[in-house]
Parts: sequence; structure tokens; C-alpha cells
Amino acid sequence: MSSSATNPAGNWREYAVAADGTHHLHRGRPAYDRRFAEVLKFHEPGLAPVSDAGGAYHINPDGSAAYDARHLRTFGFYEGSAAVHSTTGWHHIRPDGAPLYAQRYGWCGNFQQGRCPVRDAAGRYFHIRPDGAPAYAERYRYAGDYRDGCAVVQNDAGGHTHIDNNGVQLNGKWFRDLDVFHKGYARAADARGWHHVDTAGQPLYGRRFRMVEPFYNGQARVESHDGSLAVIDERGNEIVRLREAATSSLEALSGDMVGLWKTQAIRAAVELGVFDILPASSSAVEGILGLAPSHGARLLRALLELGLVRLDAERIYHATGKGAHLQTGHDLSLAAAARHWGDLSNQAWRGLADSLRTGRPASADGSGNFFVRLAQQPDELAASHRMFAAYARHDYAALPAIWDFSIHDAILDAGGGTGELAFALLRANPSMKATVLDRPEVETRFDPPGDVGDRCRFVVGDIFREWPAQCDAVILARVLHDWPDDDARRILERAREAMPGGGGLYVVEMILDDAAGDEASGAGGLLDLNMLVMTGGRERTASQFRQLLSDAGFRLLEIRPTGTVNALLCAQAL
Repeated sequence: MSSSATNPAGNWREYAVAADGTHHLHRGRPAYDRRFAEVLKFHEPGLAPVSDAGGAYHINPDGSAAYDARHLRTFGFYEGSAAVHSTTGWHHIRPDGAPLYAQRYGWCGNFQQGRCPVRDAAGRYFHIRPDGAPAYAERYRYAGDYRDGCAVVQNDAGGHTHIDNNGVQLNGKWFRDLDVFHKGYARAADARGWHHVDTAGQPLYGRRFRMVEPFYNGQARVESHDGSLAVIDERGNEIVRLREAATSSLEALSGDMVGLWKTQAIRAAVELGVFDILPASSSAVEGILGLAPSHGARLLRALLELGLVRLDAERIYHATGKGAHLQTGHDLSLAAAARHWGDLSNQAWRGLADSLRTGRPASADGSGNFFVRLAQQPDELAASHRMFAAYARHDYAALPAIWDFSIHDAILDAGGGTGELAFALLRANPSMKATVLDRPEVETRFDPPGDVGDRCRFVVGDIFREWPAQCDAVILARVLHDWPDDDARRILERAREAMPGGGGLYVVEMILDDAAGDEASGAGGLLDLNMLVMTGGRERTASQFRQLLSDAGFRLLEIRPTGTVNALLCAQAL
């Protein structure tokens, strides 16, 4: 070591990475003479990851190589081993450079509490033990580090839960996002927002926030959805207000009341065909669509405010990722939905007050069944089923991974429309067959894709009368919410008649929050009113579903979140 180095033997804990990232400093002076392409911090047992023209490896405090091997990337030592990326894959090494185990992975994290998250060649995450073997059998979309004996894992539906060192779920609660426990509490997010939960997965309080920090000496900083900042205690009580709301209550209410502006601006843009001709300048939009001078620019400005288009430096408008869903050719196009919400739904909502008085749906002509009326309007029927199919492709995509449907050889999708859910189940279960049951006017729109066409059939039937098909597994996806309780019970009774005892019933529906007091959120309330004015139906709570199922001869087994507004209710025929 030259006179420029200042390292007395082994004071590597005092080392810092130099500003240019090429070496380490000890008390402000170079710790050794060598220079590298990159260096990282020193970790126990006194080794630091570095890279140079020869590859990546670890060095001793004097800058010398700790071993002969070279890798693509190296990382710090944790619990006696370091993750490395080599030409043979990711794994861990000991301080002398020897592999910790023989297995190779697609990625490795760091060992914490005897467990390390890894990703396999199929892109699945799990944890391994120091011998490189999996700590449990399950595989996840993602897995995080262990702390205090637990880690967070994410399933294919986007739900997060806690597991222990052996992969066993701590409490069976799933959240939209989740953190490990800190002093007995974890940050968790659900559809309403962020909050804190205890080790049983139970909320500490009823409020939800845009952001929460971990508790520090019994208090945590939080940001509300209105932009205000505060410090709360472990019961959710506000202790200190740090910043007032960004929007006043009057402004917030006014914004809610003019929500119709957004709906009608989107409907008009779709009706005119704006998204199908983008990218284009405002003048080109006006010319192609025959709009009054400057009025294309006015509409595009509104769409820009809604985040549906963006404007480049040449003043050309482009559809954003969100706006692309309004193109008629998009696989998940909501162009038909824009017309539905702007026309049919808008008309029905004008009759909300009357529907609340009578308990019946609103309709301009005073007719009854929504689906009968729809069948009498071919153009509207076609548009509605395009909308239903787009929502189904999006909302039901994760369902095959939520439950092991492979336990069934066949499934009956009752009220299944044009079959999008059935197709998804068939693709995920190559040995399964499916039958879609729906009204006669839907049959002409049923066109199964070639990869599943030989395993899927359509039968015409009335879900209120005896079904023309039998099966040991039935799925009702967003069907029951179309109907009031008596009708929903009749549908479930027909489902029970169509299967043997022990058969499986799967109901896909939103679950209303039935909590009271500070726990109440009102989530789903507006959709519930929409079902009233459109069909006379309703959204329901878990207890209401349990009662309906029991009345019809089913036992509710469990309810699983799906990562969308829907949940999967799994029941068994008694």
C-alpha cells in the first residue's frame, strides 16, 4: 500500500464510497491505491462489491481481490453470503467466493433471517433457505424480504399478504399493497386507501389515507386524500395538523356535481371519432370530422385536462394509454361504454328520485325488464355486448389464478354473454370444457376463438326457468346484481337444480362494505344506485350473499379478492 492510503488494519466500517464511485475513502482520504469502474459499500465480514474490466467481484479493505472468480454483478454480504449474477445465473457466494449452494435462479435478493427472495426462470417469486432449497411450495408474483419473522408476498391478482418463515399465511388477509411489520403494526392499502393493521390483519382505525408512514413512538405522519398532512395516534386520532387540504369542501363538492361534464365530453369525442384519427393536430381534427373552426381545439383541450390525450412539441395530439381505450379497434375498447354511460345510463339516472320512491328501475317508455328492452334494439344490443366483453376481458383476467378451477372437468357459465370469462377459464385449464348459457339474441354474437372453440358451446336458455344444461360447477359473473333479491334467489335455485350435491358455485360480484361508524366507507354505493335505475338490481354485502346462497341450498365457503372491484364467492351445493 502506498503512502497515499490511510487504512490502519481493518477499519473498513469507517470507509465511505468516493464521490466518483471508483474507490473508498477512509476519513476523507483514499483507503487504497486501486481504482475501479464501480464500488459499493463494505459489509460484514469486511468485503465490498466492485467491478473493473475483468468483471465483478469483492475486495478486501486493502483493495485486493477476495477471490479469483469473476461475475457479471456482485452485491453486499448479508448473513454471511452475497448475491451474485454470473453467466450461469443468480446465486449466493461465501466470503471466499465459493457458491453457497448449487441452484441457479433468475434473480436473487439478500438473506434476511435465514430466508432470501428469489425469482425462477418462469418469473415466479418465492423464498429459499441458505442451502438454496425453497422454503415452501407456493409461488408468487412477487416476494419481499423477511423482517421480524414475516414477509410480504403478492398473488397474481395483485393482492398482498403476510407469510411466516415456512410460507404459512399469518392472518389470511389480502390487501392492495402491504408493508412488513414495524413495532407490531404494518402499513396496508385497500380500495379506500392506506392505513395501519395489527398482526391479525385488523385495521387500527376506520379512516383511510393517501399515504401513511410507520408509527414512531406511537404516532405516524399521514396524508389525506384531500392533500392535508397530519400526525395521528394509533387509534387514528389527529394529534397535529401539518398542512391544510389542497381543495376546499365547496370546491370538492362542486367538482363532484359537474362529473357529467367528463362523461359527456368523452361520449362526444367517441361519437365524433376523435380517438380513431389521432395523432393529429387540432386543425386536422376539425377538418376530418367537420367541426366548426377552433372547436376541435376546445374539445381536445378538455380531453387533455382529462388525461386522455397529450400534446407534443409540434402541437400534435396523441392518445394516452388511458385514452387509447376509446379507440374502436383497441382490444379493451370502451368506446361502446362511453356511449352507454353518456346515453342509456344518463337517461336512466335522471329517474333516480322516482326509482328510490318506487323501488323500480327507470325507463323512458315505462317498460320492465332491461334485457328484454335491449333485445328489441339491435344496435344498442350489439354496442352493449361489446362493452360487456371489454369489461369482462379486463375484470376476469386474473380469475383463473384466484381459484384452482382445474378440479372441474367442465363449467357452466350462466348468463355468460359472449363467453369472455369461459374463454379465459378454458385457456388456463386445457382439459376443461365450458358451456355458456344466455338469452337467444346473444347466441348470434357468440364466436369462440379457435384456440378454445372445440371446448366451448352455447346453449339458449332462461336463467329463471329450468336450465337446459347440467354441470358440477356453475359460475355466475355479475349476474345476480342485475336483479332484486327474489329474482336473484330464483336464479340461485335454478343453479342448485343444475348441479349435484357437493357441486361448486362461483359468484363474481362486488361486495359492499357493511361496516358502521368510522369503518364505513360507502364504497360501491354509486354502482348500487346504477343497478337500481338500470335494471332494478342491487349490489350486496357479504352477509346478504351468504343468506341468498343459504336460501337456495348453498354454503358459502370463502370470499377471495380478485384485484378488481369484484370478489370471487366460492360456495358448495348442499
